[in-house]
Amino acid sequence: MTQHFFPAGGRAPVVVVTGATAGVGRAIALRFAEAGYSVGLIARDALALEGARAEIESFGVDAVAVSADVASADQVFSAAGRIEGELGPIAIWVNNAMVTVISPFAAVTPEEYRRVTEVTYLGAVHGTMAALKHMKPRDRGRVIQIGSALAYRGLPLQSAYCGAKHAIRGFTESVRSELIHDRSNVRLMMVDLPAVNTPQFDWARTHILRTPRPMGRPVQPEAIADGVFRAAHGRGRDHWIGWTTALTVLGNAASPGFLDRYLAKAVEGQQTAIPKTPDRRDNLAAPVSGLHRTQGSFSREASARAPLLPAEAVRLGVVTAGALACAAIGALIGAAIRRR
Repeated sequence: MTQHFFPAGGRAPVVVVTGATAGVGRAIALRFAEAGYSVGLIARDALALEGARAEIESFGVDAVAVSADVASADQVFSAAGRIEGELGPIAIWVNNAMVTVISPFAAVTPEEYRRVTEVTYLGAVHGTMAALKHMKPRDRGRVIQIGSALAYRGLPLQSAYCGAKHAIRGFTESVRSELIHDRSNVRLMMVDLPAVNTPQFDWARTHILRTPRPMGRPVQPEAIADGVFRAAHGRGRDHWIGWTTALTVLGNAASPGFLDRYLAKAVEGQQTAIPKTPDRRDNLAAPVSGLHRTQGSFSREASARAPLLPAEAVRLGVVTAGALACAAIGALIGAAIRRR
């Protein structure tokens, strides 16, 4: 474990994870527990939280599970206070909680848009507020926003979710600059993910006729959790997990119009051949029981590995390669002219 996060007195450092009962959130909580962290778990479903807490404690670490809806600032602030009171100073806060509606824009209601925004975007805002309230006076700590390639490039059928993830990126950049201005040692970073094999495709609200699926080959949550853990203990302002994330971000910067047309095909690529059943349950307004697991339904095709890529280094590499290519082309043209 990285010694930087050990509080005085040798107590285990504390990490807080929102959306901690399933998918990426649960995998992140388990990864930190495996490394010896005390873990604060925040999610809506009290029963699922108890199951997650028991699994965390099986690593021999302390855990506190708090039922809270991150759309409520008061509930998040209360959860943060309880976790600090029982476990000690929060070293790392991971804003992971999300909901989505997989649907054509025309079929999404204003209420559904509001709910996705309140949980996915404002949940990250509330979590950041709670974390900074405790971290800034100590002048240490890290806040990690679980972002997405879709924070840079919108995908059809995901307009509510994409809008929320774009908002998180702008919000994080703004607050990060304020912390730099204040000469604070508290750090904010984003870790942007590719498609991940989580239960969200089993319980997300959807208005399409067939059951939803990840776009392309998904990555297992455990690989994502390992990348988040390494990012939390490394340097850099932002990280991308998986080359598909990097290609999406860079491709959209280079040729957004091309991706507009190319991703129109993603409407079909986000649906299985299985018709949606009338009794399908979703977790938009309330949690769904029985699906609080780490992996989703696409484990047979999911990748168990994905590289952690420092975003700034990748961008610099692309720019440098482009400059070298232009210089080489210029040299060839110059040589050709001189030979005439």
